[in-house]
Amino acid sequence: MLNGLYNNIDFYKKALDGTWDRNKAINSNLANINTPNYKRKTVSFEEQLKNSIDKKNIELKRTNEKHIKNKSQESASLFEMKNLMSNRIDGNNVNIDTENAELAKNTIMYNALIQQISGEFRKVKNIISEG
Repeated sequence: MLNGLYNNIDFYKKALDGTWDRNKAINSNLANINTPNYKRKTVSFEEQLKNSIDKKNIELKRTNEKHIKNKSQESASLFEMKNLMSNRIDGNNVNIDTENAELAKNTIMYNALIQQISGEFRKVKNIISEG
């Protein structure tokens, strides 16, 4: 019974890590909005989460850090948006409205994930306390 709960918690942990990494990228974009030639950064992790849900990945046990990584062990991917056109003379392609919208969306997702993981821990607490 607890095994399934811990799988859910592990899934939410990966999602929280991805949203946290995305938050750092968005904040970096906002901090560098006036930096010449700065290119917008974005984080993608949804495909990795989808694969972990679909169980398309073969579970591999790594006994050495030099072994090939299993996709489920990879973290979020950071991309620099170099091909995104800039309307600015200084070459910066960060749009403050886009970044603020992405920040709001990411914050909502992060808070929803926190509520979900809190619910999972309440389930564990109830199982332990009720026997």
